[in-house]
Amino acid sequence: MDTSRPAAMADFMWQARRRRETYRNLPADLAPRDLAEAYAGQEAYYALAEPTYGPVAGAKIATTTRVMQELMGITHPCAGAIFARSIHASPARLHLADFVNLRIESEIALRLGADLAAARAPFTRETVAPAVAAAMPAFELIEDRHAVYRETDARSLIVENCWNGGIVVGAEVARLPELVAIHGTLAVNGATVGEGVAEDPFATLAWLANTLAERGRGLAAGMVVITGSVIPTVSVAPGDRAVFRVDGLGEAVLDLL
Repeated sequence: MDTSRPAAMADFMWQARRRRETYRNLPADLAPRDLAEAYAGQEAYYALAEPTYGPVAGAKIATTTRVMQELMGITHPCAGAIFARSIHASPARLHLADFVNLRIESEIALRLGADLAAARAPFTRETVAPAVAAAMPAFELIEDRHAVYRETDARSLIVENCWNGGIVVGAEVARLPELVAIHGTLAVNGATVGEGVAEDPFATLAWLANTLAERGRGLAAGMVVITGSVIPTVSVAPGDRAVFRVDGLGEAVLDLL
């Protein structure tokens, strides 16, 4: 693959983020021609982001719901990276001014205790489950920079690392409860604003491991993987306190300043 196009895609997206511009898709001359080229652009984006955010320390899944996929004209989820310096321990206090437009998603996070090397692919939920050392409630910080979701092109979104602005993780639980259909509740300023159940975090982990393996990239012990929103995305404002409680896993707490 010609590496100049992915590098140019990544530079366009990174410079727009660095300048805090409203999100827009890649221009026509840089638009990825297929998913492989989009993920090549994302790989180039990592190299630009890591001096600011630290090395890749985990993975995320995006556009998991049918509604979001229909909005973006796709039939599949998308994958992105989580960078080390953007992982915050609960209770976390973050400044909204550090973001252009922050929204939060309430998710189940998994901490790996063993490598999931690309050479071992393909993975199934059964083969990835033994690699999971712990689970915890988590918030994903969605930095969408006022994107118009209906106009967002999924391949451009992939190059931009799927709007990931970091995560907030609760305390780790090593003795895992049943995670399929585990129930969570989100409260903002003491009022319940949403509740839901996880689908299958292990199946999500397997999908991410396989998607990364197609690029020759694995997941390493110690990495954190977030497995998709349990509750629809929520906007937040200065002064808000968000608490995501999950049965058997405790809570993640985020204060917005």
